[in-house]
Amino acid sequence: MFSEIPCLYDGRIVIGEITEADTEPLKELIGNDNVYKYLPTFLFERKYEDIGYVISHLYTECFQESIILGVYYDGEFCGIAELYGFRDEYHKISVGYRLLERFWGKGIATKTLSLMVKYLYDETDIEIITASTMVENEASANVLRKNGFDLVVHGAQEDWGFDKPSIVDKWIR
Repeated sequence: MFSEIPCLYDGRIVIGEITEADTEPLKELIGNDNVYKYLPTFLFERKYEDIGYVISHLYTECFQESIILGVYYDGEFCGIAELYGFRDEYHKISVGYRLLERFWGKGIATKTLSLMVKYLYDETDIEIITASTMVENEASANVLRKNGFDLVVHGAQEDWGFDKPSIVDKWIR
């Protein structure tokens, strides 16, 4: 899907390649249990303890069916945008996002998702964009609603790597 790493921007927000300069804020993000309490346990950025290793392998190990990009607000790393689960035969992909806690409530996630949706529909042959949220994650559900996603399945059980199945909502646009 990705022949090059996309760079998306609109005003104060830029979505692009994560580099070694992002090591410390990425550590802060990954280490915050409030950020990850509504997310699967097996995300790529948490797969390895060495953040330098994670960054150096973002665009090799997981580049075929997914891509993880940095989200920058006024030039400062503030989170991750992810395009994953690419299915060429269906022209489908899933999206995700996570921000450092100090950037919550500023509209950054909403704008980040808006940029991703615009990119996918305008610059690729993607026709279906999906997302999943834990039922309790109302903030993320609101971000999806603001970006025109429709709730298609409420309360499905999925294996997100916890001791018991996670109860999730499925979204589509």
